[in-house]
Amino acid sequence: MRALIALLCGTLFGAGLAVSGMTDPMRVRAFLDLLGPWDPTLAFVMAGAIVPMAMAWRVQSRMARPFAAKTFNLPDTGRIDRRLAIGSILFGVGWGIAGLCPGPAVANLALAPAAAAPFLLAMLAGMALHRLTSR
Repeated sequence: MRALIALLCGTLFGAGLAVSGMTDPMRVRAFLDLLGPWDPTLAFVMAGAIVPMAMAWRVQSRMARPFAAKTFNLPDTGRIDRRLAIGSILFGVGWGIAGLCPGPAVANLALAPAAAAPFLLAMLAGMALHRLTSR
């Protein structure tokens, strides 16, 4: 059941990315390029996500447990440390260079697999490298 819920959520998320145009690296780069022909589409997508997410947090706070798990697995609100800062910087630089982040890259496997594959392979290699070096 959990796998089916994950598949449905991922499909809905990927469809939303495709419909909003966020799978297009040029559109994302145009949002990040403040000195060039700026495209505010990504700002509208992010702003549009605030209301449903706020509603989801309200619903979650009133639930005793999730639908498909025994307990909620929510992240801690810990301090900002060096690892988080460096990871955020690397993510932002990679996002600016490639115009893709993990979600749109996976969605692009259905839309433009040849363009998404190098990014995804590099991402997986980076994840493997992190796993090997952080032990």
